[in-house]
Amino acid sequence: MSTPKATSRSTSRSKPVMIVSGVAAAAVLLGVVSYTATKPSPPGASAVAEVSADPSAGVYPELEAYARRDASDKLAMGRADAPVVLIEYADFKCGYCGKFARDTEPVLVKKYVDDGTLRIEWRNFPIFGEESEAVARASWAAGQQGRFWEFHKAAYAEGAKEKGFGKDRLAALAKEAGVPDAARFAKDTDGKAAREAVRKDQEQGYALGATSTPSFLVNGRPIAGAQPLETFTEAIEAAAEAAEAAKDTKDTKDTKDTKDTKAGQ
Repeated sequence: MSTPKATSRSTSRSKPVMIVSGVAAAAVLLGVVSYTATKPSPPGASAVAEVSADPSAGVYPELEAYARRDASDKLAMGRADAPVVLIEYADFKCGYCGKFARDTEPVLVKKYVDDGTLRIEWRNFPIFGEESEAVARASWAAGQQGRFWEFHKAAYAEGAKEKGFGKDRLAALAKEAGVPDAARFAKDTDGKAAREAVRKDQEQGYALGATSTPSFLVNGRPIAGAQPLETFTEAIEAAAEAAEAAKDTKDTKDTKDTKDTKAGQ
């Protein structure tokens, strides 16, 4: 799990700007709780974070509202109405984020996104200075031309971050990702809309108490760090079971209400 260097830039942005009413208490605790519960283990120790079989364990229902479920979101994949939403707060200069992107995410996509169980929503959370912010804006710009996930793959390829994310490098990544309009990409990367989109994601992450990358929410359950695959599969399956149980309860209630209404007529 990567943490920002102690710079005035990261310090000035480390305070939450927007906290939704009703979420404040959970948000204050999230950073400490998620890190303590799921921090990567030291070498030689068990690497699997504890995820209870109880679907409600470690879940903050208020935080489920942070899933946007916007079908037009170009920085998301999977059905907008999927029962489980995994939100990732990440930085393209973060080595652990790259590990998750290369080793774990493709498995989750094949196993859960493709069958409609999971939706993945990306949040740009640049914490390593100007290059982090530049590549975050570039990823958003690639998304405006429908190539976010291709850009994401290129930027997280083995050895990619070591080459830096200067302007020429970003253009090369966009080309590798198949972004069709290079001029538009360059303009969008430096534009106001990209800065605003990144700022919005960043503020949401800080408001939730995230201070390192990658940080995740799975239907309101925090997971911190590039945890083993099993941590994510257990969390996703528990969330899917909870969502199915909630749906069954609602369907039963709706059926009962319908019968009661008919009986009273």
